[in-house]
Order: sequence, then structure tokens, then C-alpha cells
Amino acid sequence: MAVKIPRLAIMGHPNAGKSSVVATLTENDRITIDKRAGTTIESTLYPVVIDGRTVIEFIDTPGFQNPSAILEWFQANEQERDLAAAFVKAHRKDPLFAHDCELLAPVAEGAGIVLVVDGSKRIKEKDRVEIELLRLTARPRMAILNNLSRQTRYMEQWQDTLGKAFNSVREFNAHRATYGERIKLLQALKSIDQRWEARVEEAILAFEHDWERRTDQAVDTILGLLRDALSFKVSKSVKSGKVVFQSARDRVREEVLHQFEDGLRQLEIEAQERIRANFRHHVWNLPPDSILSQDLFSDEVGQALGLSRQQLAMVGMAAGAASGGAIDLASAGQSLGAGTLIGAVTGGVLGFMGGRALAKLNIEKAAGTQRFVMGPITDPRFPFILLDRIVLYSARAMNWAHGRQAADEDAPDRVPERDLTHKRGFSEELSSAQQRELGRFFSAARRGRESDREGACRDIIKGILRGVAVSEIDSRSSL
Repeated sequence: MAVKIPRLAIMGHPNAGKSSVVATLTENDRITIDKRAGTTIESTLYPVVIDGRTVIEFIDTPGFQNPSAILEWFQANEQERDLAAAFVKAHRKDPLFAHDCELLAPVAEGAGIVLVVDGSKRIKEKDRVEIELLRLTARPRMAILNNLSRQTRYMEQWQDTLGKAFNSVREFNAHRATYGERIKLLQALKSIDQRWEARVEEAILAFEHDWERRTDQAVDTILGLLRDALSFKVSKSVKSGKVVFQSARDRVREEVLHQFEDGLRQLEIEAQERIRANFRHHVWNLPPDSILSQDLFSDEVGQALGLSRQQLAMVGMAAGAASGGAIDLASAGQSLGAGTLIGAVTGGVLGFMGGRALAKLNIEKAAGTQRFVMGPITDPRFPFILLDRIVLYSARAMNWAHGRQAADEDAPDRVPERDLTHKRGFSEELSSAQQRELGRFFSAARRGRESDREGACRDIIKGILRGVAVSEIDSRSSL
């Protein structure tokens, strides 16, 4: 029975990583993944739904139980036009072949085949039997070498053996696959049967459109975080009579400072939750040494992210010039440019010094009360640190494989993370013009004003996110 949309049965030896492959391709980290062999005992359909429409379906199947017996039956019944359908019909009620019929049922109904093998292990006779019986089904079929370790001595042998029986053979690490690698795998599906090309291409276009939309949503979240954080304020009012001693004033100052920092932490956490949900992550574990696990205001974060002092000086001058320019405009040019000059010098000095205080504390006095107000942010470096951190978080969410939960992180021979070779921030790698655009946007956000620079900043941030998704996180992958 022909299917109207691409439907693929993920098959293979028990514990070859079938469920991890399904979890990664469907972006569903709630799929049960167990390191024990043979935990999948029945076929489960996982549709990929975009905009309320199913664009492709994957079926997680049990492992083979009696491959030799199936192959013998296939060879004895070669006259059957559809061996998979004929086998299921003949053995449906036989308890000995219950798992095998469960496995072959999707194939009997017209699904294509994706065979998952562990390329780090040598080929056994049982593997050759499974490969041959799947070849005899005559269904469109692809083989995935799900090599989870650095062991490559058997890979060429697997490639040769699988290449003789499958329309396409791909290497694909389900525990490490990025978005770009998932799209490449889907592109390869078009080659397994010419009749599938249009349907698979439609599914890929739906994936890409959805990804573009989610990238835009991530940019919205990042811009929202920056606006909210840079204009953030906290205050505490006390009766003047109760603030007599310096120690009492210091205590109130500390309380306001803690509230201010906690408020900024909470804004970041809420933005991270939106990013994580946007890229459909429910299982999320950060290693303790990750820059994303450190406190937002820690020395580790401050040293790893943000601009260099020289870059910050140039951005500060640009932001200061923009601020001073507003004075000239307000005075109809009567200052003869003095406002622009003063603004540029002041901004440059603050940028070069780096800004030791996160924000200013103002004490406003009224009848019988004193109001302690902290905010908005005055440290010129902090916005770039905050931007770098939320971009890093987004990069992890965009590239973190949904089948990752089954990865054995302690295995000595596992595929390693890429080495961290240089600074992890993104803003430092932008052009000077882009850094200045961001600086002007930050300056407007501090004052709680709409900025005509937001469109340019949106393009800058989206360009960064596209870069980390299309390629890989390269030197930043130890997130």
C-alpha cells in the first residue's frame, strides 16, 4: 500500500542506536532511549508535524529476532512479488515471529527502510543476513553508519558491504548531529528512490521554513532580553528616620544590588527557557564546567565573553557620539558640534576603562522617605557579555541532538567534543561597523527608547545564529 507522505522504518540490530536516530531526526527527546539491548519491542510511529501538517514519518522498530529464518523463507519464496507483505501475512499469528512481523509490518505497508548499524564494531554473519533480507524486500533503502566512538577500523568494510545492497550509505552520529547534518541526511533520502524526490523535497522545504521561523523567534527573544535587561531597574523606599547610620544605608544598598542582579539573572533564565522550548528541548543537562553553567556575574563569564578593551573603546565612542549628537539636534545646531565631541570623548573613556560598576545607585529624597534606585545598566561591556551568553545558549539549543540523552559521556572511546581553541564570544568576531550598530542599540535600550538600529541589530544576530546552525559550533562546542 503506497503512502502519501515519506514514511521510513528505522531498522537494525538491537542497541544499534535506532531510537537515538529517530529522536534526533524528529527532534523528540521524549522518546525512550535505553542503553540495554532490545528495549524496543514494538513498532512506534513518530510523525513530524509542521504547521499542523505531517511532512514525514519515522517508525522505530524492534530489532531482528530471527533474521536467518526470515532470509530462508524469503529465498524459498522468491516467486512472491512482495516478500515482506507475504511473510507478514503468513506468520502474523505465529508467536515465534511476533517481533519479526512487528518489524516488517511497516515495510509490508510500503515504508522505506533506514538500516542503522554501529560502524565501530566488526561485521558479523548476522549483520550480513539482515542486510541481504532487507535487499530482497526491494524497498527504497538507506543505511546509516551510527558510529558513536573513534573506532574507525571497520568503517570501510561496512561501506563496501552496505554499498552493494543499499541505495545510499551515510555516516551519521545520532548523539552529535547538528541541524545541518540532519538536513544533509534528509537530502540523501531523495536518492534512494526517484519516485520519492518530490515528496522528500517538500518535507525538507517544510523543515527549512520551520527552522527559519524558529530562528526569527530566537532573535526576537534575544532582542527582548537585551531591551529588558538594559532598561531594568529596582528600587526600595525606606523612611528617612530609619536610615540614620551609614551601616543601615549600606545594608539597604546591598539589598537593592542583590535584587538588581537577581532580576537580571531571572530575565536571562526566562529567555533561555523560551529558546529551549523554541528548539523543542525537554532533556537538558549542562556540564558543570560549561560557561553556561557559571553565574552570569562570575569572573569566568566576564573574562570569556564580550569585547576586548580596544573594541569596547571604539564602540563607546560611537555610542557616545550618537548620544551627544542628540544634544546638537535639540539645540538646533547652536552648540556647533560641541555636544558630539563631548559625548564621543566620554563614551570612549568609559568604554576603555570597561566600567567597574554594573549600574549606578541613586538615592532620591522625598518627604520623610529615601528611595534607593539601581539601574539601568551603565557598564558598557555587560550588554556584549549578555548577548554572547544568550547566543551561546541558542547555539547549543540549535545544535544539540535530541538523541543525545543516550550518549555515554564517560566512555573513554566516545566521539570527543571539539577542542576549545579560542575565545568563546561572538561579538568580538563581528566587524567594527556591526559592533558600533549594537552599541548604539544598547545605548537606546538603556534609556528605554525605540531605536532605529533595531533592524540592523536583528540582521546581525540572525546572521550569527545562521552561522552556528549551518556549520557547526566548532571551537565553541564545549558548551
